[in-house]
Amino acid sequence: MLSVLSVEVRKLNRSLALLLAVAAPSLIAIFAFFMMLRAKQPSPWEMWIGTGSAIWAYFMMPMSVTALTALVAHMEHGPKSWDHLRALPIPRWSLYAAKAACVIGLVVLMSAGVLALTAASVSLAALIKPAVAPTGAFDLAAYARMLGLMAVAGTLMIAIQFWVAMRFASFVPALIVGIGGTFFAVVATSAKQGVFMPWQMPVNVLAGEVWRMQAALGLGGGLGVIVLILAVAHLARREVL
Repeated sequence: MLSVLSVEVRKLNRSLALLLAVAAPSLIAIFAFFMMLRAKQPSPWEMWIGTGSAIWAYFMMPMSVTALTALVAHMEHGPKSWDHLRALPIPRWSLYAAKAACVIGLVVLMSAGVLALTAASVSLAALIKPAVAPTGAFDLAAYARMLGLMAVAGTLMIAIQFWVAMRFASFVPALIVGIGGTFFAVVATSAKQGVFMPWQMPVNVLAGEVWRMQAALGLGGGLGVIVLILAVAHLARREVL
């Protein structure tokens, strides 16, 4: 498993996945930078980091997962290398498990990037415009915990996107699922039923109601792990269409 995982990491180094992992958090940081330059009065660190984290969970994370899973799957679908990989003397499930681990690892790194780049952009804007420098303490532990919980709540979404992207050779089904899921999560933000939307679970970590956050972590994290295991088992048994 470790050998297969190391191979997948090397494949990612030669792909556009790392560019995506940098680009998505950078867009949020750029947005925060210019918003701060437009500000008229200082705001606490909590507001700036909270805003960046909300954008990440609400829109950028679902779309990044859609693109990332499609990209990782296309590395094998494109050159039609599945037949070769599945003929290797290694358990088939390890091929898919390694890819899933890489996707989750990149999402975690992107979450950390959101925190680091947003903090850096706000600090840079404060140097340019000291009058709006953020107030209060920079609670790194609390911010890292919040983004970590978002990643946990997004496990079910990641599992579904991964399953679809790996199952079909065309990237269209994965894009339809990702765009459709994000759309319905956005329009159903205030609906109680939205708590069951996998694409809405990361942003529910920020919900004022405790039950919404607990549901997001329980369903998104717990059920997400189960769905991910089922996906790996199913993909290891079937051929790609």
